[in-house]
Parts: sequence; structure tokens; C-alpha cells
Amino acid sequence: MKIMVFDVGGTEIKYSVMDEQMHRTDSGAVPTPQDTQAQFLDAVYRLYAPHKDEVTGIAMALPGFVDNRTGYVSNGGALLYNTATPVGQLLAEKCGCPVILENDGKAAAMAELANGALKDCCNAAVFIIGTGVGGGIIANGQLVRGVHFTAGEYSFVNTNAEAWDAPDQNMACQCSTSNLLKWYRARKALPEDAPLDGRSFFAAANAGEPEALEVLRRFCHAVAVQIYNLTVLLDVEKVAIGGGISKQPLLLESLRSAYNGLYASRAGQAYMEGLPRCQIVPCAFSSEANQVGVAAAYFEAMQKKR
Repeated sequence: MKIMVFDVGGTEIKYSVMDEQMHRTDSGAVPTPQDTQAQFLDAVYRLYAPHKDEVTGIAMALPGFVDNRTGYVSNGGALLYNTATPVGQLLAEKCGCPVILENDGKAAAMAELANGALKDCCNAAVFIIGTGVGGGIIANGQLVRGVHFTAGEYSFVNTNAEAWDAPDQNMACQCSTSNLLKWYRARKALPEDAPLDGRSFFAAANAGEPEALEVLRRFCHAVAVQIYNLTVLLDVEKVAIGGGISKQPLLLESLRSAYNGLYASRAGQAYMEGLPRCQIVPCAFSSEANQVGVAAAYFEAMQKKR
């Protein structure tokens, strides 16, 4: 059995054909339409159509509050369904095949728990750094969805209680690749719309550019504080970092240094005694974790129907 797998992000839609052994073929990516829901559905169909005779259905990971039972999605962030939208039904009707949806962060957590960096963990988390911030929480060896399917939505976590009304004081704005690049443009006095992506930023950082390294330290401190909060709240043993920039060894090195520095800066303070520390690791499936996780969910759902 083969299926078409989509990982929808705020910047691009990644896709592939995948079989039950998780072998991926015909992979690629296209920009995510930002205008209308119809354009989004049309874009997905154009990618699906050349493969419709070889695949049996569609598995899609996407941001937002995703009811994986009904296919309804709301609060899609940069995407185009801020009110509850039957994305699963609309796709199934347009493409004429079964459709399974899953939140992107939860899909990544499912993949990492089953056969990746979080395998055999009791309490753990996935932290996906992309256009926004995705997440997935594992508690007692199980994925936590929440009664409203919003568990693990780190993007909405406030990062500054003194500036509650400020639109950028949340994890989506402070701990995303988008914000990393925003800070770098500002540090280099570049226009706000200057072309820049994670690859070019890390090319500068890996080359030792002082401005890039300064911004990276600032960014990793912001992310490390949130991982510290996860550690305290959930007593997680591991946090797996995903997203495109998670492939950069310098990111993981800098993030671990920032996280350990939080504890070192308060060494000797009584209230810090006994607080746990987690391991910060890269997602084993890297930026493909979302696709692997939602594909596994599709095959499991179809198996139950047989």
C-alpha cells in the first residue's frame, strides 16, 4: 500500500509518496498558498493528481487544532482556516480518496515515540522550530491530545507576563525560525523583507560571523527558557528538537549550552535544588518527522478498518 503524505507549514508544503515501510519517493516541496482556502485545496490536488493511480489515500500533517477523528481544523496560524473547517472532508471530496489529518507537532511526537529519539520514554516532548513553533507532549508513554486537541500548542505560550497585550510576546514569535531571521536582519541593519533563510543564516554562523553568533545565542536562550519550563512542568526526560534548522549541529550545541547555563546561573539557590534536567536531542527523523508520524497514523487507521 502507498499513500500520498503532506506536511503543511506556514512557508511550504512538503510531500512524498510513502509505503508501509516508510520508504519515501517522489518527494518535493512547493510554497504554501496564503490567499484562499480554495487555492490551498487546489495546490494539494495538483500534487496529488499525478499519483492518484498508485496511492490509496492521503495523510496530512498541518498546524492548528486538529480533531483527528472528524478532520476539522481550526486556528491554523499562518494558514487559512481560523474558524473550524472540515479540511479532511473537503480534501476527500476533491481528491476522491480517504484522508487522515494530524497536527504537525503531534505527528512528529508519534514518529519519535514509536521509532525515534523518544522511543521508550515515559515523559518527553517534541519541539518543532519552523515558521511558528509546533509541539507534542508524551506523558506516561502516550501522546497527549487534550480535550480540545490543543495540548502541546507551544506557539500560544506567553513569554512575558509584563507585556500580555503585546502581539509578539509568545513562543510562536520568540522561538521560531521566523524570529531568528527577524533578529538577524535587525542586527545586520537589513530591510525587514531582505531575502534570508535558515541555510544562509547558519552558513554565516558556522563561518563564525560575530553578528550571527550573537543572534544565535540570544535565540537559543529564549528557546532554552521554554525547555526549562517544560522540564519543570512535565518532568520530561528528553526534548527532541525538529524542524529544518534542527539539522544544524551548531543549533543543538548552542541550545544545550544555553540550557545548562540557566542552571549554572542560579547554582546554589535553594529553590533550584533537586530540579530535574532533560536531555536535548535532535529528532531522529529530522524535518521528516511530521510525514513519518502522520503516515503511521494513516496505516494504523486503515489496519483497524480491515
